[in-house]
Amino acid sequence: MSKRILLVLMLVLALALSMIGVYASRMNNTPEPINEEIDDKNEGAEIPESKGVINIALFGIDTGREKYEAAHADAIMILSIDRENKSLKLSSLMRDLYVDVEGYRKTRLNTAYTVGGPQLMIDTINKSFDLDIEDHITVDFKGLSSIIDALGGIQLEIKDKEIKEINKYMKEIAQIKKEDPTPITESGQQMLNGNQAVAYARIRKVGDGDFERAERQNLVIKAIFARLQEVDTIKYPLIAAKLYPHVKTSLGVTDILAMSTEVLRLGVKSIQWSRFPLDGYWENAIINDAWYLETDLDITGNHIKDFIYQEKSQI
Repeated sequence: MSKRILLVLMLVLALALSMIGVYASRMNNTPEPINEEIDDKNEGAEIPESKGVINIALFGIDTGREKYEAAHADAIMILSIDRENKSLKLSSLMRDLYVDVEGYRKTRLNTAYTVGGPQLMIDTINKSFDLDIEDHITVDFKGLSSIIDALGGIQLEIKDKEIKEINKYMKEIAQIKKEDPTPITESGQQMLNGNQAVAYARIRKVGDGDFERAERQNLVIKAIFARLQEVDTIKYPLIAAKLYPHVKTSLGVTDILAMSTEVLRLGVKSIQWSRFPLDGYWENAIINDAWYLETDLDITGNHIKDFIYQEKSQI
């Protein structure tokens, strides 16, 4: 395999594998659309000088239930390739944020994907937080599980209180993949297979809800990158083959090649991560008998841009 093709595989894996975590809870109702046209352009946004940064939206979707309901983009992240500061940054957005989805009433952020697909989701993120995202990569959790299996599993520290929830969510993933689940029986550092690792990332009712789940997603991301560095490069074609059927993207082959070369030139070996809204800048809200996460979108948008465009950590 040529060095260039290897780089392409590594970049695609890095981008798609960043979308960890499929959320367990579901919206009971989808809002009825308002009779308004949805603009394809994001006009009037004041974007920082960003020629040195490429932003790509990453969506992790819950598939396997299409017969009954539309796919949910329950992992919502932004991957930023910062050429000036030679870094990769990953921004996690809480899915229950109360935002205005154009053409639909104010509702949860992830509703945008359910009712309008990746483009409406990108439009909603851009308009809510004054960003300039144009492209997306989407992966489903079934594919993520298969990729982790292709890597031979990943190492994670499991707490006693997490075992029951992991085993619960693992049954659903195994059923979709038509496999037998392999329950976890003890706590501690251990090698998890794909179903177990994705189930770990889905845990919601242990600890601090969605916020602690975002932290688990970050741990899974780090474990995958660590594993990628250990795996023999001869396995990369197999990993790519496992990944391909489960990924959809607006990026063309030329774009991916260019970014592969760019990431190699930067010499990036790790990803900086932060979750938004930051602690102290959100509150719970019950609106029309539904639970949401409220934040000042302007302030949170500034926090996101500070993290993306400046070399300082929000973790």
